[in-house]
Amino acid sequence: MSTTTAATAVRAGLWALPVYGLLLGLSTVTHQPPVEDFDAYARYVTTDVFLISHLGASILGAGLAILGAVAVTALLVHGRAARAAIIGLTLTTITNVFMASAFGSAAFVQPGIGRAHLDGIPGMPALNADTAYGPALFATALGATSMLIVSAIVLGSAIARTSRQLRWYGIGYAVLVTVFALSGFLLQPIQPWTGFALAAVTAALALRLPKAVVAGANLPATAG
Repeated sequence: MSTTTAATAVRAGLWALPVYGLLLGLSTVTHQPPVEDFDAYARYVTTDVFLISHLGASILGAGLAILGAVAVTALLVHGRAARAAIIGLTLTTITNVFMASAFGSAAFVQPGIGRAHLDGIPGMPALNADTAYGPALFATALGATSMLIVSAIVLGSAIARTSRQLRWYGIGYAVLVTVFALSGFLLQPIQPWTGFALAAVTAALALRLPKAVVAGANLPATAG
């Protein structure tokens, strides 16, 4: 009974990754204006879209990314890529905790600064530069983004090495997470489509991974 329950929980956990990808796509359909245009920036960060995007997509998405990585690792931990899967899970967890802290700061700090600016209170651009865009937050966000790419490559490689059937799903996961992270800086119009593509790839992975692992004799058949 416990084995069946664990297998069901793992299968359900795999579907956290497609939801994560979908939320990444939805959260980047719009982008905030550059801070140099502070009036437009202030209007955007005070919208419901901004708040919902950060709370309901970015922060929730970070949690789902961790749950999905846990489910993937639970299936890979007895296979040939167990070490890489565990390292990938560890990096994914740490990365997304830091990502959530950065998005939380944005969600709670930027709207207040934006409202104050729109109400005519002076000095808000300087305050924004010292808090929402301060050195500590910038270093956290940049470091977390870099580690997100590394974690995706490590976990994706573990998936790809597990089975020939999973090779392209692992590669797709690593590539799409990397492109999503970089496109936020380099080519924003493609970022949401990268998230939606990640959702499609990980949905296929959620269907194929348990079967491939069982076929490879990495788990008892009752768990598949």
